[in-house]
Amino acid sequence: MCEVNCETEEAALSSAVQEEDWFEDKMRAGIESKNGRRSRTRDGSRGQTGSAEPVSPRWMRLKFALAAACVLSARALPQAETSTSTSGTSTVTSSATVSEPISTAPATETTAVSTAVPSPTAPLDSPLPSQAALPPKQAWCPSEIFCAGQLLQSVNLAKLYVDSKTFVDKPTAFDAQRVLSDFNALGPQDNVTVGAIANFVSNDFRGEGLELEALTLSNFPENPTFLSKIKDPLVKAWSKIVHTYWSDLIRGTNPETLCSDRNGTTGCESSLIPLNHTFVVPGGRFREQYYWDSYWIVRGLLESQLYDIVNSTLQNFMDELDTIGFIPNGGRIYYLNRSQPPLFIHMLAAYVNRTKDTDILDRALPLAEKELAWWANNRTFKVESPTEKDIHPNGEDIETPLTDEQKADLYAELATGAESGWDYTARWSRQQFSGNLSNTEPQLRSLNLRALVPVDLNAILYGAHIQLASLFDRHTKSKRDLQGYIGSLLERAKACLLRFQYNRGWTVEHFHSGGVLSLWMGIWPESLLKSETKTFGAFSSVNYVLNMYNGTYPATFLETGLQWDFPNSWPPHVYIILEALNNIPKKLNKQKLPQINSTVTSFDLVPEGQLGLSEDQLPKQTLDLGGYAATDINAGNNTVINGGTPAKNEKWRDSMTRQLANRYVSAAFCSWYSTGGSIPGLLQQLSPEELNATNSDPSSEGHMFEKFSAVDVDQAGSGGEYTVQAGFGWTNGVALWIGAKYGAILSSPTCPAIIVQNTTQPDGTALFVGHRKQAWEW
Repeated sequence: MCEVNCETEEAALSSAVQEEDWFEDKMRAGIESKNGRRSRTRDGSRGQTGSAEPVSPRWMRLKFALAAACVLSARALPQAETSTSTSGTSTVTSSATVSEPISTAPATETTAVSTAVPSPTAPLDSPLPSQAALPPKQAWCPSEIFCAGQLLQSVNLAKLYVDSKTFVDKPTAFDAQRVLSDFNALGPQDNVTVGAIANFVSNDFRGEGLELEALTLSNFPENPTFLSKIKDPLVKAWSKIVHTYWSDLIRGTNPETLCSDRNGTTGCESSLIPLNHTFVVPGGRFREQYYWDSYWIVRGLLESQLYDIVNSTLQNFMDELDTIGFIPNGGRIYYLNRSQPPLFIHMLAAYVNRTKDTDILDRALPLAEKELAWWANNRTFKVESPTEKDIHPNGEDIETPLTDEQKADLYAELATGAESGWDYTARWSRQQFSGNLSNTEPQLRSLNLRALVPVDLNAILYGAHIQLASLFDRHTKSKRDLQGYIGSLLERAKACLLRFQYNRGWTVEHFHSGGVLSLWMGIWPESLLKSETKTFGAFSSVNYVLNMYNGTYPATFLETGLQWDFPNSWPPHVYIILEALNNIPKKLNKQKLPQINSTVTSFDLVPEGQLGLSEDQLPKQTLDLGGYAATDINAGNNTVINGGTPAKNEKWRDSMTRQLANRYVSAAFCSWYSTGGSIPGLLQQLSPEELNATNSDPSSEGHMFEKFSAVDVDQAGSGGEYTVQAGFGWTNGVALWIGAKYGAILSSPTCPAIIVQNTTQPDGTALFVGHRKQAWEW
């Protein structure tokens, strides 16, 4: 018998209250495109297309209601003991008292506010749409303003903003009693107009994100050590620019800004969970600290030698474990019903391994055990046999209106999808091909996440136990019997995980990038450890992507319109694959990478059935001038385009690693360059006419996007119910980590329609000059 963490949860009526009405509207009217994405027309110019998909909450079964004490309003989390890093190069400390190690400019200059103006799609004098019955109050989110209730439902129905997250991130301008009184004064909601709701929100709420302030790091390391590892001058200069982006993403909580200019009014409310320490936000609409994003942010911060910021990040998570009992998805009260993939212990281990700061373990180790206990108690069930029976329920008719019970199940599935981090993907759907690129409703209505045993979640937990045992071993107060106990649990868990991942009865039907995560965590089946051929086969999809597509590795090969499906490529997945490749034992890396030629294609090298799709069913690489590319369009002489320069006698693992690392840098760099990026003395900015082709202008300094495209190396990803975000925390983190780890094998990217020319003129002329062409040239 095995205990596994399964994506199951109670049929909670509404886990993301700010999105319930949104989803109901979409089910009736169809999903509107909210995310413009660039596409190339037949003549090579950029067109505009779009697709969208809902966002929502949660990964597993919530078997208990969080106590009301877990819901935080305008108070900071209780302060804990101080743990100060001694190895940082910036002046940030991690005092639990206040985020004081950072200097701030005047509040008017540093407050991170991006006030959205209400722009309802309906006429202002039109009445609100008919309202459904209100959902019941939720113990974990009791606010009458930002949680389930009449006010939130009316604002959602008014559709004041394109993004449903905008309103719930706006703090109130007055105390809650005044705001609720003003709302009730509007009268019966069936007589209220859209304009009345718009005026109410404009008068009684302030700019989204006002409770946060941008902070200025003192003694910011201008030339972190990792830059010396990057040999290519263009990649080095670009990486240095990316390093500086942390300054744009550093935040602190400043509740004193609430009501500060409203005639002495106090008691304003916010959905923010205030934090005692400095933190890094992902960027864009993601204005608060997020759980699993922070892992890849931490990896980059460590390379930037911002060790105190990493310590502060960990202290914030420990405060939440102390106060809430688990680490929520993100730093807002509407996230208190779910967590995210549990990477806290992995962050802690990375920090301790780099800084040797074992003092933090006094506080961290008991809380790390507390988190694992939360997952064991609230996200675990027992399975007798992985092949005993089919646990998947039958799919309902998509055209049939949902009953109240089905609605509850659907909201729970949507919540579960957000907790997985993959919100959303056909991976979670019973009817993976029931929709199309412009209508993802069928897949979303057939989500089956709570009945699945995700190998990536269980692998993360397995790895967390390994890391915890190692940290106990390093801690002077650790006990060997505790480490031995953990070790015995791991042996049982490892056997269980291998069965679930590789037993045919439980293998997922279609390939996804999460499957390789277990190899990152060191869970290797004996069949791979005994055969170099089978080990290569396990990574053969990476070789296929590098040869077939121009971008980076996609989340899946299912082209559904959902943002965690093809063609979207996510930075965490590239990191995970590179780490898994790094874990391949030397004895399994003796052969060279098989060469692609007229008789052997990259698809031929993929074990039969591994991708779950035939070669004809797999998505194709599109061309600027129309049509699709032939097989392996990127294959070259012992490498792929944007794959770097092969070394002499390079083995297959090293070839694949070099190519994937370079392809990621190319995707991040080229999309940054095509949106206005430039490097003084090295790379000139594109002309205004060229930037216009990418919906940019000369005022833009280049964007680091949250996701990329597998079929377009200089294009951001698409899909999702929000516009693609720039910033971006985990994108920057992975780029810097790759620079530090693989800097010696990185080469200047060759971007679509741009040529990077190396000149050696001694008069100061730019070494690299970029320019566009009319069509894609490889």
